[in-house]
Amino acid sequence: MYKHLMTALCALSLAACVHSGPAGAEDRRANFAVLGDTGYIPSYERLDEDETPHRTLSSYLAAQAEDWLERNADMTGFRPTPFVFEAAIGGYMEASGMYPVAFAAEEVCRKLGCDFATMVGDNIYPDGATLGADGISDERRFYDMLDQPYGTLGKGVEDFTIYAMMGNHDWRVSREATAAQMDYFQKHPNFTMPDFYYRASPAGMEGFVEIFVIDTEMLLASTSVHVDNLDTEGREARTGEMEEWDDFVKPATEGEKQMVAWLEEALASSEAHWKIVIGHHAVWSGGGSKFEKAHALRSLYMIAVCKHADAYISGDDHMLEVYTDDCRSEGVSGAPVLPALVSGAGSKYRPLHPKFMANQLAANPGLANPFSKGSLWGFMHVGLTEEDMTVRVYSTPEDMSGRPVEETELTFKRRSHLASR
Repeated sequence: MYKHLMTALCALSLAACVHSGPAGAEDRRANFAVLGDTGYIPSYERLDEDETPHRTLSSYLAAQAEDWLERNADMTGFRPTPFVFEAAIGGYMEASGMYPVAFAAEEVCRKLGCDFATMVGDNIYPDGATLGADGISDERRFYDMLDQPYGTLGKGVEDFTIYAMMGNHDWRVSREATAAQMDYFQKHPNFTMPDFYYRASPAGMEGFVEIFVIDTEMLLASTSVHVDNLDTEGREARTGEMEEWDDFVKPATEGEKQMVAWLEEALASSEAHWKIVIGHHAVWSGGGSKFEKAHALRSLYMIAVCKHADAYISGDDHMLEVYTDDCRSEGVSGAPVLPALVSGAGSKYRPLHPKFMANQLAANPGLANPFSKGSLWGFMHVGLTEEDMTVRVYSTPEDMSGRPVEETELTFKRRSHLASR
C-alpha cells in the first residue's frame, strides 16, 4: 500500500520524490546545485589605465574573435559573449549571465529538488568586497550580487542553505575585505560560511553527505606556481616566470598553514557515505590558462582526495566540464574513477582550448573528459543515491530568459569506501 501511495505521489510531483528528508537507509537521497563564478555585473567593472572601452560593436566583436583565435585554429564554432553597452564604462562590455543562471537554477531546483547548494567562489567581481574603497558600499555589492539573485534559492525547503567559499577575485583587496564577505554569509539566512575552510553535513543528512570546503587561493599563495604559458600547438611551455600573491592572501594562522593536513585527516576520519571536496580552482580544466595552478594544487592534496573522496567540485574556469581521474598517478587503485567537476559559467563566458585539451589528455592516461562546453552560461545539479552520483549539466540561452537547457547527464559510482582501503 505504501509503495503504491509513493508511486502516485511521484506521478504528481517529481520534486517530492527526489528530496532527501527522513527516510530509511535504502531510500537516502540528496540533491544540490553547483553554482560557480556567479557575481559579475558589467557596471562594477573598472578598466585598467592602459585599457580603452570598446566604443563600437565592431571593436568589441574583434576583441572577442581575437580571444577565440588564441585557442582555436579558425572561426568555426565562434560564439562571442553576449554584449551590452555599459554607460558606466562608456563602451560595449560582456553581458552577465548572473540572473539567467539564477533563474535557471531556481527552476531546476523546483523540478528536481535541491536540499542545499554550493557556491564555489568568485562570488563578487572584479575585486570582492572593498570596504567601500572603490566608492561602492559593500552593503550594495552584497545585495546586488548575492542576496538579489540567490537570497531565496531553495525557498520552501526546510533548512536550505548555500555553502559558500572564496575565489581568487574575492581575495583581491585585503583580508579584512574578504572577511567582510564571509561575515555577510554567516549572517544571511540563505548562506553558510563558518570559515575560510570547513567541513559540514547538510541538516538531516548527517552520516550520508559531508562536504569539505578548502580555500584554494590561500593554498596557491602558500606554494610555488608557474605562470601559464603554451606554445602555438597548445603544449605547456614553462618560462621560469612565477606567480606572486599579496601577503594578506597567504596562510596567517596555524590552522590555515595546516589546511592540507586538515583536509586529509578530516576526510580519513569522516564516516559519511558520500564525501565531496569543494575548492574554487579546478584540478583539471580545458581553458588553457589555469593549468599551472592545477599542477600546484594536485601536488598538494590530490592524493588525499583520491584516497578518501567521492568527487572534487570547482569553478574558476568559466565553462562547464566533467573530467574523471582514475587516480593511477596518485598510486590509488581499485576504486571507481574520481569525478572532477568544473562549474564556473555562472556569469561569464570563456572558450575552450581544443589543442591544449588534446595534449592534456594525451599526457595523462588516467584522465578522461566525458563532457566539456565553453562559451556559455550555466550550472550543475548533482543527485546522490546510495551508490550513484548523477551529474546534470545545464546551460541557459543568450536571450536572458533563464530557461534551463540540459546539456548532458552522467552517472558515477560511489568510491570513497573502496579508495580508502
